[in-house]
Amino acid sequence: MQRAGQTIGLVVILAICFGAAALGSSATASHLDDWYAALAKPSWTPPAWVFGPMWTVLYVCMAVAAWLVWRQRGIVDARVPLALFLVQLAFNAVWSWLFFGLHNAGLAFVDIVLLLAAIVVTMVAFWRRSVLAASLLVPYLAWVAFAGVLNFAIWRMNL
Repeated sequence: MQRAGQTIGLVVILAICFGAAALGSSATASHLDDWYAALAKPSWTPPAWVFGPMWTVLYVCMAVAAWLVWRQRGIVDARVPLALFLVQLAFNAVWSWLFFGLHNAGLAFVDIVLLLAAIVVTMVAFWRRSVLAASLLVPYLAWVAFAGVLNFAIWRMNL
């Protein structure tokens, strides 16, 4: 594949990932200063400023991972792992709408458990095509696992 095609592919995948991020953050931004600020949270909750940079790095890693799988096999041969990638990305975007948009930490926790499963399945599918691609999803899996524990704690503290 030519370099221009590879670059365009990376840009498209980055746009898809950051489009999902924008969709999720559109539910988040308007509720940070009121609803979320008023919630009881555990002492180990990261400060708000950590989330933006962390998610930016994670979305870039996710995009590069998907791009590596696409680049190696092309869209047709990589359709299953890339479809799995899109499924986990959908669970990712939906979480913000459940937690922040609907103020439903319990339902958001169910979503994050499904998201964790989807990430693991995606990592397995990526691993079969590119160890590096799967490895790039490890920090994402770790952060989402942490977010799941935090989500659960916030849910339980605010029943």
